[in-house]
Amino acid sequence: MVISVLLADDHAAIRAGMRLMLEQAPDITVVGEAADGAVAIRQAAALRPDVVLMDIRMPGTDGITATRAITSAGVCDVLILTTFDFDDYLFGALRAGAAGFLLKSVEPAALIEAVRRVAAGDGFLAPEVTRRLLTAFVAAPVPVPAPPVIEGLTEREREVFAALGRGLSNADLAAELAITEATAKTHVSRVLGKLGCTSRVQAAILAKEAGLA
Repeated sequence: MVISVLLADDHAAIRAGMRLMLEQAPDITVVGEAADGAVAIRQAAALRPDVVLMDIRMPGTDGITATRAITSAGVCDVLILTTFDFDDYLFGALRAGAAGFLLKSVEPAALIEAVRRVAAGDGFLAPEVTRRLLTAFVAAPVPVPAPPVIEGLTEREREVFAALGRGLSNADLAAELAITEATAKTHVSRVLGKLGCTSRVQAAILAKEAGLA
């Protein structure tokens, strides 16, 4: 399967560099570019890429607002790639439904791997921000789903929900539950839908706060 990617960044040189890095991989193709968030929203709806590689700070509609619009509409997954790793940007991106967060200092191989994992339905966080994210959410927990929401999950869906809290990928989840990877992906989609989450990262945080992970 060829993974289609939309690049959203206000600097043409950066978009060119990202395109060059991504197209080293035979299974990734860049299908479009956007110089601001509003164009990214329109391009994502028109092109339906597998992944949008989104900058945060852009003129007009910023990357977090664009991410929220794209993920809430269920268009595709968004992977944030930015120069800035401030907490406000990190948390804002994840709350907006981003499936991953990378810094622009990332090496080509890591960028390609992140795109592949997000396209496969997994989340991805840069090692530089993972520890800070976990520390912050332990110190200041996000709202926990109301018991009726959790109780609405089937036994298998609760297992999947707990697995998300432990950071399992679809492949790991399939191996643990002795199911196919396609079935694991279906279960994850159903859990996200029932919980009202737009990314598995959001679900993982909720699972930890609910004491299921």
